[in-house]
Amino acid sequence: MLTHVLLLIFGLFLLAFGADLLVKGASGIARHFHISDLAIGLTIVAFGTSAPELIVNIIAAWKGSPDIVFGNVIGSNNFNLFIILGITGLIVPLTVQSSTKRFEIPFSLVAVLVLFILSNDWLFGKEVNILSRYDSLLLLVLFLAFLWYVFRQSAGNQADADRSSQSSGKSLWLLTGLVVLGLGGLVWGGELVVSNAVSMAQILGISEKIIGLTIVAAGTSLPELATSVVAAIRKNHDIAIGNIIGSNIFNIFLILGVSSMVRPTLFTLSFNQDLLILASGTVFLFLAIAVSRKNHIGRWGASVLLISYLSYTVWMITHS
Repeated sequence: MLTHVLLLIFGLFLLAFGADLLVKGASGIARHFHISDLAIGLTIVAFGTSAPELIVNIIAAWKGSPDIVFGNVIGSNNFNLFIILGITGLIVPLTVQSSTKRFEIPFSLVAVLVLFILSNDWLFGKEVNILSRYDSLLLLVLFLAFLWYVFRQSAGNQADADRSSQSSGKSLWLLTGLVVLGLGGLVWGGELVVSNAVSMAQILGISEKIIGLTIVAAGTSLPELATSVVAAIRKNHDIAIGNIIGSNIFNIFLILGVSSMVRPTLFTLSFNQDLLILASGTVFLFLAIAVSRKNHIGRWGASVLLISYLSYTVWMITHS
């Protein structure tokens, strides 16, 4: 047990170290190519911090652990939205771009609705609820559509990016090296945290579904937490918010798409409750930004997100 605890702590160190390198490198690359930080946050950083979820889900799908597959993604998205955005917003109120409010946040809600429809085959009179390979193909197509939008949006804002971006003064090779090292630290640290947290949970006799929704989800979301907090402290709000929203879209469209392509995954109907929580939190986020005069997520909104999900998690564990 002590070995698992020490390895978990070392994993947390790697996550923090990797997140710092990733934010520095990604921001530098964005300035080098005059690409907006929001586009970098929604793509490169979001993909990098979602790498632990991808690795865990591919392994879980291959080994036939559907509750880990769905629990990891749905739990991670809830952790991203409620816990990470809550903590980050408490540290520094986050200013949100109008495009994020108009498109990225609603698109993340659409992702939740699409997952609900594809997973609940009982809606169409079927007895078995499963995310099939045909479903995974649709998820991957929607993922490509999202990438197309992000890069089109970035190209449309090129003039603004040119005016606001300044050279970081570092070579492109060095910046790329920082990103690679950062991603390596995130993936290695995430793997250490997840594997040792799961081992500790199994020793304590916790169910696979609860492990997926809590320990695995939180463990694989720690890169997002570290990256968003570091970005917020560095006043890089676009990467902080883009990382969270982008990761949630990546998790559903890319990670579940790849997972169910590896092996069609059975869906447990009790996950609908967690999807409802995720959809409700996304709607609340949109409304909180919409009523804000400064178009930002204030500390009151962050507090509501944080407290509500902590309360739900306690309720879920005590009633499991």
